[in-house]
Amino acid sequence: MADPARPSSFDLVIFDCDGVLVDSEVISCQAHADVLSLCGYPISADQVFDRFLGRSSKQATAEVEAELGRSLPADFNAKLQDRLFRAFEHDLHPVAGIVDALDALDVPVCVASSGSHQRMRVSLGATRLYDRLAPHIFSSSQVENGKPAPDLFLFAAAQMNARPQACVVVEDSLAGIRGGIAAGMTVLGFHGGSHCRPGHADSLREAGATLVFDDMRQLPIILNQLGEKAVPLAGFSAA
Repeated sequence: MADPARPSSFDLVIFDCDGVLVDSEVISCQAHADVLSLCGYPISADQVFDRFLGRSSKQATAEVEAELGRSLPADFNAKLQDRLFRAFEHDLHPVAGIVDALDALDVPVCVASSGSHQRMRVSLGATRLYDRLAPHIFSSSQVENGKPAPDLFLFAAAQMNARPQACVVVEDSLAGIRGGIAAGMTVLGFHGGSHCRPGHADSLREAGATLVFDDMRQLPIILNQLGEKAVPLAGFSAA
């Protein structure tokens, strides 16, 4: 029997960017680790992944500076951006299946990312997704609190004239999962990016994802079935 609290159809699908639309997290974590290490804060790409995945650069920088007891160099952000953007232009690819998924969706979509607008212009531009998704691209720089706070998801829903309870969030990070849940939205955990380790699906599920999946081409099927019933979906891993 259908859950009366669940909308029969969705107003909006909100995509995270890194690790969901573009397969950027391995590149990003390595660049962040390299520049932090050069600035006197030795850290590995794996440690960046564990600590900062899904969070804004502003949040990560504040945490690092608190531990260092000093500010990072004034050119830290410029160095990080330069290294990251050069890597994006040479090595970045869209997440496998995302174009097919977008082609098949019959519901409005937008992007809500912890990354800056400039970063998304580069990453989505390098993968030929920017023009397709603009202008419905929102950044944590537009709200007071980044993920895991709900602010960005609620802001995106308001900008798109969508009911929060009728929004679906697609996220690959624990911070994003928690933020979507705090916003009162249905949250799907995607673990098909190259950065996802064994057990990442379990972590997303434990964070509260309604279900997890690893093939973006499954998304239209998942949304159709979620709109019809509240029972676990055959062929998918529900929470």
